[in-house]
Amino acid sequence: MDGVLIIDKPAGPTSHDVVARVRRTLRTRRIGHTGTLDPLATGVLPLVIGRATRLASFLSGAEKEYEAGVRLGLATETFDAADRVGPAPVPPAGIDFVRIDRALDEFRGAFDQSPPPYSAKKINGVAAYKLARQQVAVQPKAVPVVVTHLALGSYELGLARLRVRASAGFYVRSLAHDLGQRLGCGAHLETLRRVRAGAFGEDAAVPLEAVEAAGADATRFILPIESLLLDVPSVVLNERGARRASHGNELSPGDLASAPAISAGGSAAPQWRLLDAAGMLVGIAESRPGGVLHPVIVLV
Repeated sequence: MDGVLIIDKPAGPTSHDVVARVRRTLRTRRIGHTGTLDPLATGVLPLVIGRATRLASFLSGAEKEYEAGVRLGLATETFDAADRVGPAPVPPAGIDFVRIDRALDEFRGAFDQSPPPYSAKKINGVAAYKLARQQVAVQPKAVPVVVTHLALGSYELGLARLRVRASAGFYVRSLAHDLGQRLGCGAHLETLRRVRAGAFGEDAAVPLEAVEAAGADATRFILPIESLLLDVPSVVLNERGARRASHGNELSPGDLASAPAISAGGSAAPQWRLLDAAGMLVGIAESRPGGVLHPVIVLV
């Protein structure tokens, strides 16, 4: 069981809950996720299994895409509907599609975003949400994010529906809250669905309930480890190269069955997938001066 299982997460459980349930189903401990989804959120949650857990750091840094419902007229402490009491607020007066779309300009492109106080961001070694629950005023440090696509699909009865594609570490909850501040009416995230995580979209996702119902046979849903990181260029190793890579030794052009554009000053690509003659993924290497590839992750 080495590869990735794309879960279509339901609303309710945390990402850690999903990992625990799949561990019980597949009867293996070597499972991790590659990017947290809040309990109220649904959608694409890639789980890495077996040797693929060593690639989690690469996958967690991938761009994510979301469909979000932002409720205008009320700000909440959690920046979402988790602590909203009562019905939805009355739609704020004077807010229309055009005004919201103009306000969204502020959140397109590169900028620094402040994570929500109720988040896993650490403050002096303590998760911010733990301090917030103790009524301690917290404000996690702003981090640079990039929003490559932000579109307003519709606005009706106080609910703005957005499509967002952003870098890893971006909080849609913060977007909702900050948009409400920008409009002067308050807002919070009411619904959220992740429709893509890196190379994996909804079409590859399997409902959590279907995985649990399949039991041990759920292994059929696991995508092979070779399907990961396809945006990273690859080199094919010869027999000696595969042996050296398995021990973490640096690789020279003489260890390659195919010769990519690696020059004495280093290669054009900072990272390479290392494949053996059968096309199996051996590991990930970084380019070093002198045309050398240094394995940083070994999977064999």
